Amino acid sequence: MQLNHYNTTFLKRSFPVVLVCDNVTNAPNLGSLFRISDAFGVQELILCGTNISLGRKMTKTSRATEKVVNYSISESITTVITNLKSKKYQIIALEITDTSKAIHNFKFSTDKPIALVIGDENFGVAENILELSNDIIHIDMFGNNSSMNVVQATNIALYEITKQLL
Repeated sequence: MQLNHYNTTFLKRSFPVVLVCDNVTNAPNLGSLFRISDAFGVQELILCGTNISLGRKMTKTSRATEKVVNYSISESITTVITNLKSKKYQIIALEITDTSKAIHNFKFSTDKPIALVIGDENFGVAENILELSNDIIHIDMFGNNSSMNVVQATNIALYEITKQLL
């Protein structure tokens, strides 16, 4: 018998992970980020930037998870990151750079809360935020394209983080 959200035996759980979005503005992506934040027990979703629309297109994709996920909106990601650093969060950016580390080899800290920073659909995580990050991780890819959709990449990263924190 296929299970649904009414009869699964998954234990509800929250992890010391904050998902920080750097100018992610596409409504379906935002809705999907609410869904995966709920699915992976993210402590808080922080949407940074301007023109962040939480309208009908977003709620259609979120399937009402915006009602249960703790979230906030801030225009300044730099302020958010500085604040999280002062609270001893490990700032980890998900981005492909010449110094980024492969996620499958990365050991996430179990001693500090984690702020996972994801980037804009077109430009990724801003350079100044990469400089503020403690670590930069990437997902190895084996096709012709050098990037994947922000939601799919975040799914993979949150799966790996929560797997290590269990």
